[in-house]
Amino acid sequence: MLSIPMPRLNLEFLMTLKGFASIIKDPNKTESVFDIVDGMRNTEATKQAVKFIKSKPEVEQLIQERYLAPALNLDELLKYPQGSLGYEHASALKAANLDPDFYRKVKVEDDISYIILRMRQSHDIWHTITGFDVDSIGELGLQAFSLAQTHLPLPIILIAGGLLKTLLKSPEDLDRLLDRIAAGYRMGAKAKPFLGQKWEENWEKPLSEWRAELGVEPTPVYIP
Repeated sequence: MLSIPMPRLNLEFLMTLKGFASIIKDPNKTESVFDIVDGMRNTEATKQAVKFIKSKPEVEQLIQERYLAPALNLDELLKYPQGSLGYEHASALKAANLDPDFYRKVKVEDDISYIILRMRQSHDIWHTITGFDVDSIGELGLQAFSLAQTHLPLPIILIAGGLLKTLLKSPEDLDRLLDRIAAGYRMGAKAKPFLGQKWEENWEKPLSEWRAELGVEPTPVYIP
């Protein structure tokens, strides 16, 4: 019997669904996040998000340029003055024991593949600039920020999964989670486009200057 291949979109939907289920089970499983992105890559929602992203002139310029930075050397970044983006970023990654090269690589073939790769490359820098923690709730705050900045589907899926997981497993954290999501979206809507920045060419710039120029005020600590 001849096998009939499933339509590409159906396969991508199954990949997205599998990734979503995995995230609900284990929010720290980053491979599932990458599966969701791959599964949503050719959807109409993603195409509309790319249009929104490219409507910002400074972002459109970097997309056309295909700007990407070399791999980070945290020990070299620690040589920058305290208070600089380089020093503060490397210090935060070292303290959290995070690998800056953690992400799944993407071959840049078009605008969306470039956007995906650049966002993965600079994801931890977004954490440093915004001040969102790298725990699960802080991550969802940053995803709300990313949603306001890009309109990509991934943040919506991760936020939905995070809310569902919190309701089922840790409802006592719901207020804090909602606070971070709301704060992240407000910050992202107000800030200048993060995708339009060449962070890696200005490691020496003080973190405070970056935040002032981009219109970012780190969210205050949540107080119940």
